[in-house]
Amino acid sequence: MTFFPYIWYYRSLSLNIKERTIGKINYWANDRIRAREVRLIGPEGENIGVVPTEEALAIAKEAELDLVEVSPNGNPPVCKVMDLGKFLYEQEKKRQRARKAQKIVEVKEIRLRPKTTDHHRTFKVRDARRWLTTNKKVNVRIQFRGREVHYPEIALKMLNDIAEELSDVGVIEQRPSREGYSMLMVIAPAKE
Repeated sequence: MTFFPYIWYYRSLSLNIKERTIGKINYWANDRIRAREVRLIGPEGENIGVVPTEEALAIAKEAELDLVEVSPNGNPPVCKVMDLGKFLYEQEKKRQRARKAQKIVEVKEIRLRPKTTDHHRTFKVRDARRWLTTNKKVNVRIQFRGREVHYPEIALKMLNDIAEELSDVGVIEQRPSREGYSMLMVIAPAKE
């Protein structure tokens, strides 16, 4: 048997069936429902039971509504008689409200070296204090160069001093830890 790739390509194009997508959920409606029988929920929310798909479509047409497959993984799949446009609109509004209610925490970072002077450290700490008061997390990173990596106790002392200075506006979320040629500590805003 000879393989003709263009035949498979055109066959796959002809089988491509469009569907309405909201978020990550696909809803099949009306004639696109492929199951032979479905578990039907009526227009008033009553459970009608397992019926053939043609009968469910007739019930939806009689009510002048759509037949929507709400749970395709069921055996048989669950379909509901409803207005598809209104349902998709409500789903989109729910998704937007959930996205709006999410609390987004921004993370800022200050970078220092073990040889950083006190003056330089104080204005970096001042920036971190400002960020913590505006509910942003702060990564404090001490970057090592060359032989400095063999003296992590210097960086640990610096990080502890910074945490002590910021203790009135922030709490340590992640204790100092080594990550290659750097040491990192995460400070989160203090709860009021």
